[in-house]
Amino acid sequence: MPEGPFVSDIFDEVDEAVRRDQFTKLWERYGNLVIALAVLIVIGVAAWRGYDYWRNKQAEQFGAQFTAAALLAEQGKHDEAEKAFAAIAEKGTTGYRALARLREAAEIEQRDPKAAVAAYDDVAKNSSVGQPLQDFAALRAGMLLVDSAPLADVDRRLAPLATGSGPFRHSARELLAVAAWKAGDIPAMRKWIKMVHDDSETPPTLRQRVDILTAITPDAPKG
Repeated sequence: MPEGPFVSDIFDEVDEAVRRDQFTKLWERYGNLVIALAVLIVIGVAAWRGYDYWRNKQAEQFGAQFTAAALLAEQGKHDEAEKAFAAIAEKGTTGYRALARLREAAEIEQRDPKAAVAAYDDVAKNSSVGQPLQDFAALRAGMLLVDSAPLADVDRRLAPLATGSGPFRHSARELLAVAAWKAGDIPAMRKWIKMVHDDSETPPTLRQRVDILTAITPDAPKG
């Protein structure tokens, strides 16, 4: 009678018993660790889902507050709007805090342009809001200073925007040209106007405005 299959079955049973014995020893040694790890995973997933839910609820809450504050501004209730934006800027989520700071500064403009410049400067110096919002804040501060501040002050804020390749370069060049014209610095005005004309992406309406500035400046070359 052939013994091959019978011997093979015996070896299979022995291997299975050895594996069960090894598994039992491993479980006795590491079972509690495995259970603890599984519990931590479950807790971690639950905590993340809870945090994600809380974050979404916070975003909804501050989104509604931001909309309400913007409505106050549209209704001309600037003092109330300023306070509402200030509250969001202090306690809101990251994105809404940055936007609220800018809107708060815009409301401050209505009562105190100098204070608004300081508010915009604070945003422009805050790297946490992101470069686009920093640049926009610097541009807004420059706009408020064109008519009153020394050219050097306007230049300090706007020249970095005007000489770069960012989306606000066109407006910064126009403002610098106007500030130089007001200060009587015709060479500086010509420099910025030339940059306006040399940039193929300059909006046509902005080109037209600096051409008017050129036309009313005695002996200033056109184009």
